[in-house]
Amino acid sequence: MTLGRPHIHHAVCESTNALLKQLADEGAEHGTTITAGKQTAGRGRQGRTWIAPAGSALLMSVLVRPVEPRHALAPLAAGLAVAETCEALSQFDAQIKWPNDVWIEQRKVAGILVEARPDPVPERSWLVIGVGLNTSVEMRQMPPDLQATAASLGLPHDHDALTPLLARLDHWLTAGSDEVLSAWRPRDALKGRRIGWSGGEGVAAGIDDHGNLIVSLDDGTSETLAAGEVHLSWH
Repeated sequence: MTLGRPHIHHAVCESTNALLKQLADEGAEHGTTITAGKQTAGRGRQGRTWIAPAGSALLMSVLVRPVEPRHALAPLAAGLAVAETCEALSQFDAQIKWPNDVWIEQRKVAGILVEARPDPVPERSWLVIGVGLNTSVEMRQMPPDLQATAASLGLPHDHDALTPLLARLDHWLTAGSDEVLSAWRPRDALKGRRIGWSGGEGVAAGIDDHGNLIVSLDDGTSETLAAGEVHLSWH
């Protein structure tokens, strides 16, 4: 396994992604991993904050470099790694809400934030994959507005989730795109559901070979979403 070394742990930090991006710009090596017991400014997609009581979640960021064409599906690969880790450590089945929120029993157990800096000089390029996985969160510890939508694996506080996650992440980041897509599609939590986004609404119809979301519109046409906000809209 090439990920997880060196490993830097902080009892408290603002954001593991922010710290690792700074180290990446300073020349940190591939595989460098930062974990934290608590984040004071943890971030998710769309500028959201990531909230988890101290010691109750795996908060991790890992550095991948250089950035290569096969990393185009890194968000999907990361989702697969987290989903498989959840299933290996618990009795739950895991699904993925495009592109990479991980759900158990239709509740969010993990969020993933992938940030990259391409560079004409490959050695200067980098990819940072941040994961927040609720391992031992008790729902009463969460803000009221999250208690109905969040989930936890229910593991002991001292359980090691980092080692299996890094192993699965290492596998999926080096897998071929066909393998990633074939493994991701059966876990698609949105397929067949009516969804809305900033440009309209329709029925999620899976992903294409580039990892984009396909939406079937009411007029019989389809639209492809490469990024952006997608929310479930029940009808």
